[in-house]
Amino acid sequence: MKKISSPMAGTIWKIVKVVGDEVDYGDTVVILESMKMEIPVEADNRGKISRILAEEGQVVDEGTPLIELA
Repeated sequence: MKKISSPMAGTIWKIVKVVGDEVDYGDTVVILESMKMEIPVEADNRGKISRILAEEGQVVDEGTPLIELA
């Protein structure tokens, strides 16, 4: 399993993809809010989303797994 993790601490503002979606390198999967800015979290692998490990409004630390890819 490959995981997409948060690149920084922040709050999950929006989850853009859903379980079953195919993602490619660079696709935005989550939008974080940090320091009053919206920061897109992009896929760094190809795959199909098998699990979403976070929810909107959740506060996450840098490195927190957000999405699991199959």
